[in-house]
Formats: sequence, C-alpha cells, structure tokens
Amino acid sequence: MAVKKLSESFPKALIEEVQKWGGMKQNGVSLRYMMEFGSKPTDRNLLISAQFLHKELPIRIARRAIELETLPYGLSEKPAVLKVRDWYLDSFRDLRAFTDIKDPKDEQAFTQMIKMIKVRHNNVVPTMALGVQQLKKDSNPKIMYSNLDEIHQFLDRFYMSRIGIRMLIGQHVALHDPNPPPDVVGYIHTKMSPMEVARNASEDARGVCLKEYGSAPDINIYGDPNFTFPYVPPHLHLMVFELVKNSLRAVQERFVDSDRVAPPIRIIVADGLEDVTIKISDEGGGIPRSGLPKIFTYLYSTATTPLDEHSNFDSTDAMTMAGYGYGLPISRLYARYFGGDLQIISMEGYGTDAYLHLSRLGDSQEPLP
Repeated sequence: MAVKKLSESFPKALIEEVQKWGGMKQNGVSLRYMMEFGSKPTDRNLLISAQFLHKELPIRIARRAIELETLPYGLSEKPAVLKVRDWYLDSFRDLRAFTDIKDPKDEQAFTQMIKMIKVRHNNVVPTMALGVQQLKKDSNPKIMYSNLDEIHQFLDRFYMSRIGIRMLIGQHVALHDPNPPPDVVGYIHTKMSPMEVARNASEDARGVCLKEYGSAPDINIYGDPNFTFPYVPPHLHLMVFELVKNSLRAVQERFVDSDRVAPPIRIIVADGLEDVTIKISDEGGGIPRSGLPKIFTYLYSTATTPLDEHSNFDSTDAMTMAGYGYGLPISRLYARYFGGDLQIISMEGYGTDAYLHLSRLGDSQEPLP
C-alpha cells in the first residue's frame, strides 16, 4: 500500500482548518459538573450540551490528527496509523460541516452524527496497537528500545484524549434516554456500588480464565455492600476486569502443575473520605523489580496472539484490550481521567497487589493532553 501524504489525500483547506482548530484551547469538564448538568436533560440543556460539543470536539480531534502526522521513527507512515488518522480527519470534517445548532431538530440531527463518529472510532485502540506492532516488526531493534519514551508519551496522550471524547459523546447521547434507570445520569451512576461492579467484572474475568485454562482460582471480595458513590460503571468494570484477569493468569500459571490448591484472589473495597480504593491481591509469584517499569508501557506484551492486518476486532473496548498487553496502561488512564490512579506493588516470589484509587469527590477537571 502506497503511503499517501496528508496533502495528497485531503484538500488543502481542510488541512489548514485542522491546524487552526488544533491551536485552540480545550475546555475540560468534571464528573460532578456532568452529573449536575445532566440531571435535568431539558431541551434547553441538551441544546447547550450539543453547542458545547460542536465547538469542543473539533478542537480535541484536530489536536490528535496533527499529532498522528508527526510521530517519530516513521510510525506516522504505518498503514494502520494512516487508517486511524483518516478516521480522525473524517470526523473533524463531519463536525465542521455541521451548521450551527439552533433548535431541538438540529440537536437531534447532531446527536445522530456524533453517535456515528463514536462508532467510526470503535477500533482505534487495536488499530493503533497494530501500527505499533508494524513499527516493531520493521524497525532496527537498537532504535526500538533506546528511546521509546516519545511514542509511549504520545500513546498516553492519545488514549487519554480518546477516553474524554468518548465520555463526552456517550454522556450526551445517553441523556436522550426517555426512561433512564433510577440514579443514572447519562453514563454516570450516582449511586454505584463498587462491590457490585467488582463482583461482575471478576466473574467476567474468571469466565475468560476458565475458557482458557479449564479452571480458575476463587475470588473473595471484602467491603461494605451498601456503600455507593457516583462514578461511571463501565470504566470501573473495565479496570477491575483487566486487573483480575492478570491476577488469575499469574496464579493459574504458577499453580498449574502443583498439588496445592491455587490460592484465591482477594479484592478489598475501602471507602475513604477522598478516595475509594480497590485493592486486588494475588499470590501469582509477582513481577521482578526490573520488569516493573515495563508493565505500564504499550510496547511490552506477554500476549500470545499477535494482531495482524486481518484481525477481526470486536467492537467492545473491554475485550479488544485483553489480548495484547494494553490492559494496564489503559486502565491507569481510565483511573486518572476522573482524578484517580493505579499503582502496582509486587513481591517477587510471592505475588502482586494492585491499588486502584478512584476520586470520591468527582470535582477534578478532565486531564486535557
């Protein structure tokens, strides 16, 4: 496939507009603001929300499109990265072609369009992973591991921005539900039980382990089942699923030929004043200290199934993340998006503890890379 430079495949006027919008200031919102604003989804509020997105989304998308053009080591020229760049430019063009939003009819049409944009970008994560894999395959190994910080930092910014774009679109679209479940405001559950989400995510991860190995360690969850706080359940599900899946795999592989019963994974949910912390502990043998810095990089994977150009990507983010070592870095971005964090502490020869911190206050602004 011949590499098409941006100027060959897109009109000059569009490229100039991308440059202009990419230089504008982004505006972050907090979980609390989204929750309070969305609690009254009147026609007027939906109109205000659509007008905000009509101006905000092109800025965020333009910034990423510009960055996709200027990646180091020839990553920008990889076929998979060009495909992602074209998705971003198509979405930018769609948003800019949409005229001003003046009434509920315009707002409905705009909502349908951003829904389509969200679908267009469903497979960005695995497609970018494929681009990085194409780079690894074609590169001189000396470059690959000497200075990959630049690519790693780009992917952190790129995926963090994607989480924000998808949250804003998803939140706006979900506010149109005429019969929302109780305590649900768009994507946000105002009384989410972390115990319940952790239990569901653990069961899903255990299902994956059973399918792969034929058996799976038990999982014990401790905490107050009545405790709730406002958060986005799919974000928490994705993070706990990834962490538990890693723990299950480590324990399963450590005890596969042992006469001992595999020890259970322990999950503890603690509700502090500032943070809700979920600790996931396993006795899977731990990670050597020299390997710890690598676990949050996108170029380090223990995956057995490499991606290829013909991979049939699942459209759900949670499962596509599973196979190629992106689970930890992306989970940490989801935690940080609403002011939390993810830390991994390991005892080589024993096991690993993952601490997932979630901000209980909900008032930190979105990080805007």
